[in-house]
Amino acid sequence: MHFEQQLLEGCCMHPFSQLGWISSANKAFVSVWFPQASALSIRDAKSHEKIADLKKSNAGLFTVNLKSEKSKYRLYEVVAHTQDGEYIYTDPYQFSETAYSAVHFIDRAPQNLYEQAGAQLVTSDNGVKGVRFAVFAPNASAISLIGDFNHWDKQLHPMQKTDMGYWVLFIPNLTPGALYKFAIKDAHGHQLPDKSDPIGFSQHQYPSHSSVVYDHKAYKWNDAKWHQTKKDPYKSPMSIYEVHLGSWKRPSDLHKTYLSYVELAHDLIAYVKEMAYTHIEVLPVSEFPFDGSWGYQPVGLFAPTSRFGSPDDFKFFVDTCHQQNIGVIVDWVPAHFPEDGHGLAQFDGTHVYEYADPRKGWHPDWNSCIYDFGKDTVRQLLVANALFWFDKYKVDGIRVDAVASMLYLDYSRNQGEWLPNVDGGNHNYEAISLLQWINTAVYAQFPQAITIAEESTSFAGVSKPVSAGGLGFGFKWNMGWMHDSLHYIAKDSAYRAYHHCELTFSMVYAYDENFVLPISHDEVVHGKGSMIQKMPGDEWQKFANLRAYYGFMFGHPGKKLQFMGNEIAQIAEWDHDLSLDWDCLQTQGGDGNFHTGISNLYRALNKVYVKEPCLHALDHEHSGFRWIDINNAQHSILSFARFSGLQNDVVLVVNNFTPSVYEHFKIGVPFAGKYKLILNTDDADFGGSGYKVKQTVSSKAIAANDFDNSVDIIVPPLATMFFKILAR
Repeated sequence: MHFEQQLLEGCCMHPFSQLGWISSANKAFVSVWFPQASALSIRDAKSHEKIADLKKSNAGLFTVNLKSEKSKYRLYEVVAHTQDGEYIYTDPYQFSETAYSAVHFIDRAPQNLYEQAGAQLVTSDNGVKGVRFAVFAPNASAISLIGDFNHWDKQLHPMQKTDMGYWVLFIPNLTPGALYKFAIKDAHGHQLPDKSDPIGFSQHQYPSHSSVVYDHKAYKWNDAKWHQTKKDPYKSPMSIYEVHLGSWKRPSDLHKTYLSYVELAHDLIAYVKEMAYTHIEVLPVSEFPFDGSWGYQPVGLFAPTSRFGSPDDFKFFVDTCHQQNIGVIVDWVPAHFPEDGHGLAQFDGTHVYEYADPRKGWHPDWNSCIYDFGKDTVRQLLVANALFWFDKYKVDGIRVDAVASMLYLDYSRNQGEWLPNVDGGNHNYEAISLLQWINTAVYAQFPQAITIAEESTSFAGVSKPVSAGGLGFGFKWNMGWMHDSLHYIAKDSAYRAYHHCELTFSMVYAYDENFVLPISHDEVVHGKGSMIQKMPGDEWQKFANLRAYYGFMFGHPGKKLQFMGNEIAQIAEWDHDLSLDWDCLQTQGGDGNFHTGISNLYRALNKVYVKEPCLHALDHEHSGFRWIDINNAQHSILSFARFSGLQNDVVLVVNNFTPSVYEHFKIGVPFAGKYKLILNTDDADFGGSGYKVKQTVSSKAIAANDFDNSVDIIVPPLATMFFKILAR
């Protein structure tokens, strides 16, 4: 097909071959593609001296042959006359070297992907500023860059295909805020739905789904102190507040759907600070089209969702967290992506990003595509994206969603619906090696980072180093503890004696991984009921059970995670379309407000947890825990000791999961001395009975629970108590 016909039909793969300033020997010609123009000339970009008038072909290609002194390359502008008036612009096709520079080193390191691909603000060798575009679509027959700068005209800006499968173009004088997409034709010349940029840094919502040019260098951070004083996450307290930004609190302005990142930076962070959490974990913020997915069906991996504001606004949110000494963890979804037409699915008409065989490439649970974890370009994309959030947004951690679905080829599949690996097994070796690469890369570049796996099986070594054969995550959600303990606490206290091991079993494997104890959003949706709804008994017992359970959680080894609303004992299940029920904290008559009591308790638990090294310093070491009495199933009482590693430093934790009171209850203690009650979930301030108990107790040389010394305490009903040894 003739070159002009290719341009006219939008199927040109190599526009640089004949557009722009083409020189050979002492001759040159200039070709400009502008079908809407009736007349066109070029002029010197600096002096504005007219260089030549160009002659138009029938298709709309303007050309002029240059001789003598005019054949020497000069940066030129186009002066075009159309029925709408005169347009003066710098022709992008004279910047072929600037465009090609996008792919010079793109495959050398993962981070090169987000530093070179997508829409990058660059300056050409001759000093012209603009935006360099690069998109990977190896099997496309043609791609045009469309945007508000060219009225979304698919004819005007064909992109150049490179040997690496990237299509490139530099648009001079384009600035941040410009909207763009890619108009792609598949290998057979069929026009596909216009695609958003897979590496786009900002993206509009429905209906345009346009990508937006963004300058990552514009925002000025103010969190240097935070990064200078960050501590070892394994030995530090980590109480995580898991938040869905769209439903934590709705704006009072009925014309607004959500609070913005900036508003959340004030309201949410102030609340988290007041409640003494150490970290915020936000449900996925990578751009996603469907509200009901909560962010777990991402389309724009490199763009924080525009629902709540701009990328700079999200940086402000993270920055403000850090200034208030709060860490930020983002949920990250590398397992799958939706089929939305503007996204990655069938990106160039072929399976660029997903496995081609639906037995590997389609997720039956979520009706979404599964990344091809064995393809080099996809692997680089996912590693780059993990690094990107630490690099450009300075997040402190990523919680990796649905890791189990990545590890197992037969995840949620029946026999015959999956393909075994080369050894005939069900492990996805490609995903395993990818996860190892991700964690290795993150910790190599960001040593104080946090990576957390949501992994629900007994896969060995999730949080073990890659060098030791593990996946290399920093932490793993303890789903076993969560399921067992919730099953236990839902039982009427009369039956708990028969389920005692459900609370104690977690210590059998507590040090197999570096665990986080999660009560996440998944536990309070889809008919599972809110946390308070899970509790048995009358109203008082429900709240007492919840208080005792939260106390048990904070005493148990492992970092803590609690979903928003659980800390106020919201009655209703979480609904992403509604605000949390903050009204439940308003004053009530009678015996007071149980919801306020739960809130007070959670704040107190956080404060004690942060203050006492015994409760966090040795979370992942055997020396940090010892049972006092594991076998008291008859009374449904557990007692254990937590240690900090400092000499004679200990906190005793006593859990009573019955409504009975026990006077003169004896427990052994590891060190002789005086012990102070530092928290009691039955206190009246927390909505408890306020049963009078001893505030300090001194040990006696009376053996109990295999210890030489013991203390005599009063155990209130449905309560957890924390005792700290005083300095001797």
